[in-house]
Order: sequence, then structure tokens, then C-alpha cells
Amino acid sequence: MEASSNGKAQVLLIEDEKKLARSLERHLKREGYTVDLVFDGVEAVEKLKESCYTLLILDINLPKKSGYDILNDIRLQLDSTPVLILSARDTVEDRVKGLRLGADDYLVKPFDSSEFLARVEAILRRADMSSNHLLTAGDLTMNIKERTVTRGDKTIDLSPKEFALLEFFLRNKNQVLTRKRIAEQVWGYHFDTGTNLVDVYVYYIREAIDKGQQTKLINTVRGQGFILVDK
Repeated sequence: MEASSNGKAQVLLIEDEKKLARSLERHLKREGYTVDLVFDGVEAVEKLKESCYTLLILDINLPKKSGYDILNDIRLQLDSTPVLILSARDTVEDRVKGLRLGADDYLVKPFDSSEFLARVEAILRRADMSSNHLLTAGDLTMNIKERTVTRGDKTIDLSPKEFALLEFFLRNKNQVLTRKRIAEQVWGYHFDTGTNLVDVYVYYIREAIDKGQQTKLINTVRGQGFILVDK
């Protein structure tokens, strides 16, 4: 990741709705961000080859190459640059797909500019927290810089969103975390009581780090949420 000369993030905004794109560009620049703006997927790929960015803001329905394909490609290259998806697709399935491909947040159109800027700030704040490279609990170690997780002598493979969720647990170990707080901090949107997205991802990381282990690190606190216990 690379910051602009004034200390703010360097953003690549990829959006084919030109009126919306110009409006978002103005809002970002007003906040001090440096912004490169492109209108299709192929142009976005070329920009990503030329420059390093602190944040990608990515529409899904792009001409020439879809946002999903761009996101999938950069994560396959182990590029951990934060990504905020913008999309008119508002189903749970669409949001889950984007998040599982490695997006850090998913914002449904239409949206208010103040919420958009708040989401950008939240993503960058979480990214800045990653400057502490090693997080531990018992014999579990997470290396933020190298994007690796080990427990004892076992290497654990996690998807980008599973990694982000486990990182949140580790940064808040021995604290009860509600589903609402997890959803808002890890996914960046208000918790929907009708979805079990948080529970599904907690199950995934439990399977990855606790299965077969005598000491279970992540525990359910009935009626409250979850806790990662580091004794």
C-alpha cells in the first residue's frame, strides 16, 4: 500500500456510471485523498500494473472485465490491498460472493455520500491497524505482513475474509464480541438480524484453527456472541 504525499490514501476508483464516478471523485478529493478514476475493467487492470494503491473502490458491473474478475485476480496474486465494492446488486448472495472473493466491504447503491466516506475511513483505519505484524493467542500466531496463520507447527489456510475475522478476534481477545459489532467492524455494515453470515464465518475459522485441538480458542457466549480466549 502507498500513501499520497499529503498523508492521505491513494485511491483507484473504478466505476462506469460517469456521473456517480465524478461525484465520488469530488467527495474523495475534498477529503484530501488522491484519486485515479477509470471507467472499465481493462483500464483498471492497466492502472493496477502501473501504480500501487492504498484502496480500490470497485463497481461490479463494469464493461470489458467485471469487478468480480478483477477482485479475484488480485487476491490470487496475494495482493491484500483493501477493496470496497460498490454495486446495485443487493441480495445476500451477491454480498457474500463479493466478501468471499476478498472484498473488505460491500456498499449497495444508492447510498449517501457521508456513509460512503465513513466506509472508506473505516477500511483504511483497519488497514492501518495491521502495522502490528504479529498477533498471538496461545500457540496460534498470525503474521499480518506475510498473511500467514499457524497453530503450533500447522499452517492454516484462510480466505481473505476469514483472515480478517480472525484478526479482529485476535485484536480483541478475551473480550465478548457481539454479532453486531463483528458485522460492523469486519464487514463494515449494519448487522442484519435476518442473516447468519457472522455465524457461518465463525464456524469456518473454528474448523480451521480449533478442529482437533485440545484447547478451543473461540467460544460461544450464549445470548451475547463470541470470545477468543487467550489464557
